[in-house]
Amino acid sequence: MFRLFLLIFLALSQWCLANPLSKIDVSLLERYKTQPVCDYVVLLKDRIAFDKQLPLKTKKQKGTYVYQTLRNHAEKTQQEIRSILKQQNVVFRAFYVTNAIQVKSDYATMLELAQRSDVDRIIDDAPFKMLDEVRAERQPTQRNAVPEWGISRILADSVWSLGYTGQGVVIGGQDTGYDWWVSPLKSKYRGFIDSTSVDHNYNWYDAIHEKQNPDVSDTIPNPCGYNLLAPCDDHDHGTHTMGTMVGQDDANVIGVAPGAKWIACRNMERGWGRPSSYMECFEWLLAPFDLEGNTPDPTKAPHVINNSWYCSEEEGCNPSNIPLMEDIVKNLKAAGIVVVVSAGNDGRRGCGSIDGPPALFDASFSVAASDFVDSIAGFSSRGPVVIDSSFRMKPNVTAPGVGIRSVARKGVFKSFSGTSMAGPHVAGVVALMISANPDLAGQVDIIEDILESTAEPFTSSQDCNDLLGGKIPNAVYGYGIINALAAVKRALDYIPVSVHDQQVSIHIFPNPTTDYVTFTSDTKDVGIQQISIYDFKGVLVADQSPGGRALLHTIDISGLPAGIYFYSILTTNGRKQGKIVKI
Repeated sequence: MFRLFLLIFLALSQWCLANPLSKIDVSLLERYKTQPVCDYVVLLKDRIAFDKQLPLKTKKQKGTYVYQTLRNHAEKTQQEIRSILKQQNVVFRAFYVTNAIQVKSDYATMLELAQRSDVDRIIDDAPFKMLDEVRAERQPTQRNAVPEWGISRILADSVWSLGYTGQGVVIGGQDTGYDWWVSPLKSKYRGFIDSTSVDHNYNWYDAIHEKQNPDVSDTIPNPCGYNLLAPCDDHDHGTHTMGTMVGQDDANVIGVAPGAKWIACRNMERGWGRPSSYMECFEWLLAPFDLEGNTPDPTKAPHVINNSWYCSEEEGCNPSNIPLMEDIVKNLKAAGIVVVVSAGNDGRRGCGSIDGPPALFDASFSVAASDFVDSIAGFSSRGPVVIDSSFRMKPNVTAPGVGIRSVARKGVFKSFSGTSMAGPHVAGVVALMISANPDLAGQVDIIEDILESTAEPFTSSQDCNDLLGGKIPNAVYGYGIINALAAVKRALDYIPVSVHDQQVSIHIFPNPTTDYVTFTSDTKDVGIQQISIYDFKGVLVADQSPGGRALLHTIDISGLPAGIYFYSILTTNGRKQGKIVKI
């Protein structure tokens, strides 16, 4: 049977090499029938995607390594294609966040590139609707000095009373743009110096260079313009999301982490974007550069990025964007950046409606939306991820996303509903966690584990495949509604390990398990001293000390109910943390 599959694979491979049209998006071929010149993305075969946590200690180390590795690889492998394009005076932009080149050319040049053996795909760079559209009428609301309901619901204001407001943390956003000068956001902008001075270098980038929204007449100019050297919002959406993350002034308490700073990139033109626009923003967020596009600096990257947008096939997003964007999200996470993503507003389609990038990716931290009484919002997309046959559990968690009041363009206050409003709550909590314990900066897996393990569990009557609504996690709420206070308290308990410790291999098997779980060290010099296991509420359910320098220890968890558990292993060289699945 394997031999048959191998023969089929080889035959298909030879067919693809013989027929370069098989590499090209059908939609791009259709566009060339009416347009002499088109935009597209050349995705190279030789790409780097960091699938595992790097054995580096700090966010600065991780970001610098990822940036240098990706950039060097792209420069080395793109040389020949770049040379061809320069010789033909073809307009192009080279990327390194994934190994790709955006090109604008005639059909003959595009076909020449498709025929190359080092080219994986030619992806259509046509605009599509990216905005995770809100599902409520936008109504102005009056100012109110009391914390918004979503802030109080997740106990973020209780965290403030402990002295943690997000200070020392940078939140990144990519959206429809941002009105940086509105009162709740102005002083939170990293480029703000004082009432008369501002520096947009490394703090703002505009990836919108021309009109992209086909629903708007060419005679109606973009209210912000293009290639902006200062933040501007052409839609309200971006400003509203940033307000939920950091916004606050004397009369409005709308942001989860009002002590944090923010930087941002515009990746949509009035709600429409293209693959190259989100690639530009992700690349800038990985290593921000100045207003002239020079001197990228990964040490200026944000700690967490909010993505309140969605690449839906129904709205024109091409399925070929999936591998393109998945590599990018993996690389941002490897660089120590938490990638928070709205789950989407297609809950009406029921189970499996989380099916668009970037929400469907394992590396994305996907967020569903709840209402005032903790019910899941009807529009909130459900898991699991079935489009790629992974049946991956999504969403990760849930946050308030109905009737969320925040600031919009020109300082007007509005209430929106959508998973777009839920994601910013989670990004804000990440900022609170890192401000409480700066050692968490860059520790993406640990931050995500804490958010999941401290979430308030909620069940549902809706079963989706093998993800039963009555179990935790489930395909409706994920692990539950986030709890900022519990997450920060757990964050304060985090003790970093050394680079050497991170390289120590501790194996846990079987995982998933039905009864026994065994922990073993591959290094004879590193012994297991203590193993603690917690349930999803953070309650200690098992605690054993093998004693001495044990290299192997087994624990019986047959008496525990099925679900997700979290372990913490103290070794002679440091502490390890992770998950156990009991089935």
